[in-house]
Amino acid sequence: MTNDIQNPYDGLPEGWTIRISRTYDQEYYYNNSTGESRWEPPEGTDEDKLNLYLSKKLDRPTKVRASHILVKHTGSRRPASWRQAHITRSKEEAIEIMKDYRSQILTGEKSFSDIAREFSDCNSHAKGGDLGFFGRGDMQPSVERAAFALQVGDMSDIVESDSGVHLIERSG
Repeated sequence: MTNDIQNPYDGLPEGWTIRISRTYDQEYYYNNSTGESRWEPPEGTDEDKLNLYLSKKLDRPTKVRASHILVKHTGSRRPASWRQAHITRSKEEAIEIMKDYRSQILTGEKSFSDIAREFSDCNSHAKGGDLGFFGRGDMQPSVERAAFALQVGDMSDIVESDSGVHLIERSG
């Protein structure tokens, strides 16, 4: 999910964002509306703004802020939460529940934070799932990779970790 938040500092035309290629560890440009990606800046880019932005490494944050929704299952490292003392659902059931939450968010039926407050198995539920700012090495590897790969305003697909299954939304 993309909220099409435009970064006023990167010099890119509306709809374009900077992403990092996992394969080449290099910046590329992605259009959220059309799905187009390219190595060269798109037409209409303010090259001076873009070069300043990239020179400060603002496209490669050392910390991000994210929220998450966690659904635990019997295989979770601690199958208990504030909602349920003993979780008995299977991993497959947890994934199906998460698919439903994701669908509700994408259709606008419910907000990410509303679902997190009501249903997340993490204590961060009280803050709408907000995990605050964190750096590399502060979270479980799969959660960290997903959060750092997202652009501000984006939501991940389902992410699995030792804790259960997550949806992650980057907010900073």
